[in-house]
Amino acid sequence: MAPHKEEASTTDDDLVICRCEEITRGEIKEAIRNGMRTLNGVKRITRAGMGLCQGQTCQRLVAQILTEELHLSTAEIDPTTARGPVRPLRLEVFANS
Repeated sequence: MAPHKEEASTTDDDLVICRCEEITRGEIKEAIRNGMRTLNGVKRITRAGMGLCQGQTCQRLVAQILTEELHLSTAEIDPTTARGPVRPLRLEVFANS
């Protein structure tokens, strides 16, 4: 038996998109409804993409939600700004500098 449309949308909003920061689809949609129009904006408000994977797992999903909610094409979604270091470094690298 298929869920009613209302039940499906509630379930969809409870879906965890960013596993590192435990951010749900509903939280991302709320950020968009509150004015966030870019990946960086959503990231800044929700922390989606700020976890251990740095968005490698969830960025594509967040972009998809942005395109759906704002009726944009994927080409219209700017990528997030990378912050250094872009890969994990051992502290000894800095200590020996």
